[in-house]
Formats: sequence, structure tokens, C-alpha cells
Amino acid sequence: MGSKKKQKHFAENLTFPNMFQPNYEDLKDGYYMRGKWNTDFFKNDNPITVELGCGKGEYTVGLAERYPDRNFIGLDIKGARMWKGCKYSNVNNLKNVAFLRWHVQMVPQIFAEGEIDEIWITFPDPQPRNVKRFKRLTAHQFLERYFKILKPDGIINFKTDNEPLFDFTLEIIKEYNHKLIDSVKDLYNYDGYDEVKSIRTFYEKMFSEKGFAINYMKFQLNSEAFKKEEK
Repeated sequence: MGSKKKQKHFAENLTFPNMFQPNYEDLKDGYYMRGKWNTDFFKNDNPITVELGCGKGEYTVGLAERYPDRNFIGLDIKGARMWKGCKYSNVNNLKNVAFLRWHVQMVPQIFAEGEIDEIWITFPDPQPRNVKRFKRLTAHQFLERYFKILKPDGIINFKTDNEPLFDFTLEIIKEYNHKLIDSVKDLYNYDGYDEVKSIRTFYEKMFSEKGFAINYMKFQLNSEAFKKEEK
């Protein structure tokens, strides 16, 4: 994207009432919206779903249109990408959508304990080098952060075209005894999964056209995996 176009999108992001762009100072002691997303922004007590690394926000707005009785927040550090989803949500008057520009590792500062009902992780950077495995969004260090904001029965949905990252996540789930609810490789060769298939991100379309299989899983976190580290 050209720099002028990016700057235009950054400027327009500042005008969107549902775009939040905190800085580090805003977050270090806990964001002012922490624990207040339902009461102060959405103005209801509906369940909240967060899309981590939301990119252009396709899942965030797609799910928001499908489930008007739920709230959705897309989080990413790339403001120029999120502009598309945020623009769409405003043009289409989607009141159950918000976007937040910041790093995923700061979610405990952004959301309160048990504030989130569901998480979607869609096509994150696979961080293929083994030395960067701790940066993968399904690494144990990240799951620990998600545990802090999810309700006890909260769900994590994960979609990727990267088979090594998918297998890595399955290994993490097994190692820490998390609850694997569903797992399917090459999603589009299976019947069913209509909801999961119905929203396709920019990257999903691109990878599918290049012949990469799309993989999906759903799981819940085991609280004992994190309690051990607190001792």
C-alpha cells in the first residue's frame, strides 16, 4: 500500500468512533476500557468475541453481521489493514463491532479477567524459525495471556494454512492437557463446518488459490496448566 494511501487510512481511523488506538502509557496500568467494554462501549451485556491479529477484520465484521446479539472486537497492530473492516462497520452501522490497534501480548492489560467469551486466531504469522516459536500466537506464553481474559468455559478457534504451525498447536494442547474440541486438516475437503467456511479472510483466499490446505481447530484451556506456574 502506498504511503499516501496509508496516511489517509490512518487519518480516517482517528474519526471512527469504534476504533481504539491506545499507547503504552495508556496500557501499562490497565486500559481505561478494561472490564468496561460491555457497559461503556457496547451498552449491553452480550458475549464478547475477540479476533486476534484480525488483519482487515473480515472475521470480526462477518461474525458481527451474523450474530447481532453478540459483540466483536478485532485487534491488530496494523492500523492501515484494520481500516477496511472498521470503515465497513461504520458504513453499515454495525453497533456490535470495535477495533483496537495494539500488540496481542498486551491483552491482559486491555481486557479484564473473564471478560471475553471467545477468541478467533485467523492466519497468524507462523514464525517458522524454531528460535521464534515463543512468538507464535498459540505458544504457551500467549495461551497464558488468553487464559487471563477468557471465561472458564471460553473457546479458542484457530485457522491456518501452515501445517507445521497447526501441528505445533496440537502438540501444545496435548502437552498442557488442554481440551481439543475439534480438529480438521484440509477443511474444505470435509462436509459440514459451514460456519467456519462461510467467512474467508483475504489471506485464506490467497492461500487457497495457491493450493494450500486450510486447517481449523477449536479448543478450551486447562486451568491447571497455568496454576502450576503460579506456585
